[in-house]
Amino acid sequence: MKLVLIGDGESPHLLKWGRALAAVSGLQLYAASSRGFTEAFEAIVPAERRLVLGTDPRHGGGNVAVLKTLPRLGRWLAEVDADWLHPHYLTSHGTLAWAAKTGWRLRAKIAGSAWGSDILVTPQQGWAYRWLTSRVLRACTLCTSDSLHMSERMRALGAGEVMTFPFGLEALPRQNVRKSPWLFYSNRGLEPIYRPDRVLATFAAIAALRPEARLVMANDGSLRARLEAQAQASGLGERIDWVGRLDPKAQGAHYARARWFLSLPASDSVSVSVLEAMAHECLPLLSELPANRELLADGQRGLVLAEDAQADGRALVDQLEALLAQGESVGTVNREWVASHALFPPAVRRFVERLRALDAAPSKAD
Repeated sequence: MKLVLIGDGESPHLLKWGRALAAVSGLQLYAASSRGFTEAFEAIVPAERRLVLGTDPRHGGGNVAVLKTLPRLGRWLAEVDADWLHPHYLTSHGTLAWAAKTGWRLRAKIAGSAWGSDILVTPQQGWAYRWLTSRVLRACTLCTSDSLHMSERMRALGAGEVMTFPFGLEALPRQNVRKSPWLFYSNRGLEPIYRPDRVLATFAAIAALRPEARLVMANDGSLRARLEAQAQASGLGERIDWVGRLDPKAQGAHYARARWFLSLPASDSVSVSVLEAMAHECLPLLSELPANRELLADGQRGLVLAEDAQADGRALVDQLEALLAQGESVGTVNREWVASHALFPPAVRRFVERLRALDAAPSKAD
């Protein structure tokens, strides 16, 4: 079976999909990138099966430069003659796949993978985006989603069959470090969408009542300088470590020591960072979003914080202390849940099995 990945070949997320698909026997993998490819892709897909389109897409839809590559992509796909086109991020690469299939009358079916904002944000930006998203979803024989909430939104926009599984971990990490009870870790981007200012405000409310509380803020972004100054001015400078962007090994070391993981974005589906934290037996503190309630089973695996949780520090700390009393057992439950539900390779194997079953089924008119 021939499958063509279509997406951003410089993205670690597409690389992760590529690694998982390349490990499935009986699958011949091709890849087309709207930008270029990382060196790691060379070990997964040989150069003769790759196409570089060389643009710089904006993942908000409406990128004319990406659409201008359609003739090259269409001609290449016609030569490949694949069984499946597998676009990632539906309002850009999904549009390319649908347009190529239509314009070059390709026999390939489309299996589209939604990444989050292409479903949860872009369709809300106007009727044209909503129409385009719906049209791409209807063109997909199969879609994938990483949360039940997003799957419901996709079906409401016109999707047919949707497979739901987290964009999970490639393997369980080792976890043999003793947790620090009041150590908090946060590693989302220091950008407005991730609301790092709310992370600081939440930590400040906790730190006012728990002198031993410490916070490690990883990652980087446009808000970093302002946030560091804000923390210093509020007297938290010595209790927060700003460690910047980290490699996977350093990330793992921080997850391993921290008991708590803070992630409070304004919009999100199931975050890989949260899954990593759970695999390291952390207790997540997450924002009030449908996918987060789904992930934490309404408080059984962590806490979903109300928007004004930091306003009452005493109530917040009481909640944390109650959860901390069973922190070891909850941490173990979190790791076991990831092992059972959020490892990526088994999910991708099920995805490929479904593609084969759809290929074997009687064909229907598009």
